[in-house]
Amino acid sequence: MAEALKVPTMAEYMAEGKKPEVLFWVGCMGSFDDRAKKVTKAFVKLLHEAKVDFAVLGTEESCTGDPAKRAGNEFLFQMQAATNIEVLNGYEIKKVVTACPHCFNTIKNEYPALGGNYEVMHHTTFLKSLLEEGRLTVQGGKFKGKRITFHDPCYLGRGNNIYEAPRDLLRKLEVELVEMRKCKQNALCCGAGGGQMFKDAEPGNKEVNIKRTEQAMEVKPEIIAAGCPFCSTMMTDGVKGKDQEGEIEIMDVAEMIANAHDL
Repeated sequence: MAEALKVPTMAEYMAEGKKPEVLFWVGCMGSFDDRAKKVTKAFVKLLHEAKVDFAVLGTEESCTGDPAKRAGNEFLFQMQAATNIEVLNGYEIKKVVTACPHCFNTIKNEYPALGGNYEVMHHTTFLKSLLEEGRLTVQGGKFKGKRITFHDPCYLGRGNNIYEAPRDLLRKLEVELVEMRKCKQNALCCGAGGGQMFKDAEPGNKEVNIKRTEQAMEVKPEIIAAGCPFCSTMMTDGVKGKDQEGEIEIMDVAEMIANAHDL
């Protein structure tokens, strides 16, 4: 399978005097977190399936600086951003796609002020565009008829007003899409945003991810679909906290499409 998952780097493209159609920004979670790596692989398989000419930065990719900025360290954020912008501009990158809403939001909305201007897309929006262009087909397969709810990531939904792309993809899988009581503009954060992923919870009587998991469980889903590696981690912990890991699965939308196709 390793041979099939060829992931070219920008350095390799540059050496051949070529430019890819899109740069895939993998992100820290997609690179290092064991669970998120599976989403990265699923998305790469879909890129190959759609014959998308893409590349990654590889070792030249550094953290976008999102966690530093959200935690209040603006100086560190600007240092990290400046390094990345220098690399991206050096390769004359025009279009970036990422499976992480945190990376998406930071590169799209905060890099321009520092000299980094790119067309940035979340992977669900990009997959939907591939579908509309006829480059990718999505079928129900093993998910047909399954009861699915989608958890809106803060930086995708309220942060950037993207609600329909992930849902449109799920509908193409012919699932039974059920909405949580709090969804779209009123969705509850999973608890990982704003640097919370890396620190202890605030004082209170319940963890936010447990509260959000309970809201998901109200609609009795077989799968909670996600579009963010941080959300996936928090919801997975929530499901474990409620002793439901045998009953409810947490899956990224890209994983579901790749698995439905058995890629």
